Amino acid sequence: MQQTNMPQQQINIQLGEKEAEGIYSNLALITHSAAEFVIDFTRVLPGVPKTKVYARIIMTPQHAKSLLKALEDNIKKFESQFGEIKVLSQDQKGVHPIGFQPETGAKENEE
Repeated sequence: MQQTNMPQQQINIQLGEKEAEGIYSNLALITHSAAEFVIDFTRVLPGVPKTKVYARIIMTPQHAKSLLKALEDNIKKFESQFGEIKVLSQDQKGVHPIGFQPETGAKENEE
């Protein structure tokens, strides 16, 4: 089977003023079905027991995997330029991290 090289399409992406400001997030809630991944971006602040979803991104499993690979590539580039990114562990005494945390095996008792 012969492959033909298709010319790469150029995309013109516009960034509005509101979107250019960005949204700060330190917590992402990720769920999925057979058809899609849903990522809800929120933020948790010390002393504030309530939060809201500031952005929801819905994508196909293929796009979610492409995003993962793009993030991995960009993190490698960042670390090669600025050094290793340290991630706080919940096992560190006296440290109660807020925000993005990898899911651990068994869930602890929730109050």
